[in-house]
Amino acid sequence: MKKLLAVMLLMCVCAAALVSCGGSGFDSSKNVTIIAREDGSGTKSAFMELIGLRGKADPANAVIQNGTAAVLAEVKGNPAAIAYESLGYVTDDVKALKIDGIEATVANIQSGAYKIARPLAIVYPGSVLDDEVNAAFFAFLQSSDAQKIIGDGYVSILNDAPAYTIDGSLSGTIDISGSTSVQPLMIDLAEAFRALQPNITVNVSGGGSGTGYNNARDGVSAFGMISEVFVLDKAPNCTYFNVAMDGIAMIVHKDNPLDSITMEQLASIYDEESTTTPIWSDYIK
Repeated sequence: MKKLLAVMLLMCVCAAALVSCGGSGFDSSKNVTIIAREDGSGTKSAFMELIGLRGKADPANAVIQNGTAAVLAEVKGNPAAIAYESLGYVTDDVKALKIDGIEATVANIQSGAYKIARPLAIVYPGSVLDDEVNAAFFAFLQSSDAQKIIGDGYVSILNDAPAYTIDGSLSGTIDISGSTSVQPLMIDLAEAFRALQPNITVNVSGGGSGTGYNNARDGVSAFGMISEVFVLDKAPNCTYFNVAMDGIAMIVHKDNPLDSITMEQLASIYDEESTTTPIWSDYIK
């Protein structure tokens, strides 16, 4: 009888623990670990603007990570973490939340139903396209060949794009730099372009959207990559082309039972002026 009572007591304790942890072993009494990107990140600029916090600083207790890989690693290893990252690079190692009940899908981004989305673009001085090699790559970005690559993880914004026309007389080198969110996509596009134009080398490097603006403005690179709405003041001598649309996913640890979060809640979490420390039980009901 004593053994039976002991077993029943243990079962009650375990059941109570599961309830306090959101029913999944997740401890909802923990403070939310707020993960943010470094200043100059286009993902950060776009995210903060989209949730109504444009120009605001990070919360004092935010953990700042440089680049996509670091953000994903932090969330994968920290059950209490929340972060924002480019949808195209979210892996199965983490969990993407719905926003206001809407899932981050290509269809929802195209329709505008999913609210946290931004353009992935290149910036360049107009004179850059006077060079036939640069102009050829720009034409490729607008081709159906490029749209097939873009559509594998991103949202194509060009319908009925023409096939790329190869010009075997062209040779040279193109330098592209900037946003680490655009970089992997641009590498794929550059490789496909090189297969069509084997005498043209395309060098793609990162550094952030700030680097993309600066290098295009100063002529360091033919094209700069940015992952936000183009801001003329950052490169007054440049124009831009939106290569694709990308959703920004809100990601948490795979053990987190939360399914959806609201724009209002996100603004509260990431607002530097918030006076309370967010706790997971505030969101997991």
